[in-house]
Amino acid sequence: MDNETARNIRGNLTADCSKCFGLCCTALTIVASSDFPINKQAGTPCMNLQSDYSCQIHSQLRDKGFKGCTVFDCLGAGQVVSQVTFNGESWRENPDIGKKMFRVFPIMEQIHEIIAYVAEALSYDIPIDLADKLGKQLTELQALTKLDADNLLSLDLVMYRFSSNELLTLASDFVRRKTINKMPGVRKIKEFDHQRANWMGKKLKGKDLRATDFRGAYLIAADMRNTDLRAVDFIGADLRDVNFCGADLSTGMFLTQMQINSAKGNVKTTLPSHIHRPSHWIN
Repeated sequence: MDNETARNIRGNLTADCSKCFGLCCTALTIVASSDFPINKQAGTPCMNLQSDYSCQIHSQLRDKGFKGCTVFDCLGAGQVVSQVTFNGESWRENPDIGKKMFRVFPIMEQIHEIIAYVAEALSYDIPIDLADKLGKQLTELQALTKLDADNLLSLDLVMYRFSSNELLTLASDFVRRKTINKMPGVRKIKEFDHQRANWMGKKLKGKDLRATDFRGAYLIAADMRNTDLRAVDFIGADLRDVNFCGADLSTGMFLTQMQINSAKGNVKTTLPSHIHRPSHWIN
């Protein structure tokens, strides 16, 4: 698979709410917090969900306390479950399928997340043998999205996550090592390992953090204004309220829309091509 095809696959993993039966507003549990003003059980429609599956306060979500809704992104899983897995049949039209549909949705969401990571890895210039393995993994994952509901519910996603993670780590190390080799002085890749680091609130304005491994790191409310974050691995990093104003994330790796939606930034923040600038970011 060529890099451009992989980039297109990654870029096309976007939500189309017009083809979804409001699954994120129905299938998921909501807990009252700074992100939500209400409690809601999984399988219960949100009080703001309208008959056409749109949100009656969509333009006022943050003002009304539903910040979490503006952060969430299903990577297109909602429309696939609605239109492919259940053939366009809604839980409202057929309540008997509702419980199964609501259980399938988070599974499909996880599959799409892994597909996004694998497709992105294939968009990089990596060794041919690694690209071949990632390509086979991607084909397997794409086939999962076409399974029926019962087979999706019986999937062992841990196995797919484990096998994909091994390949993603190799891709990340290769890309980051190339960046490190261009830096002045002799540097070892271990120096850039900050996996699962607790950098909450850390002052990092203007720092050169290129090629850092931030997998699973806690970066909540860190100050990363004007920071160079190219070739940084962000898988699983908690980016809530990170200040990315003016930061260069143009080649940041494995960033998701949900991570960026939870952070802060502005028009000077440079993002990867598959990430959209959140409408709530300051101008």
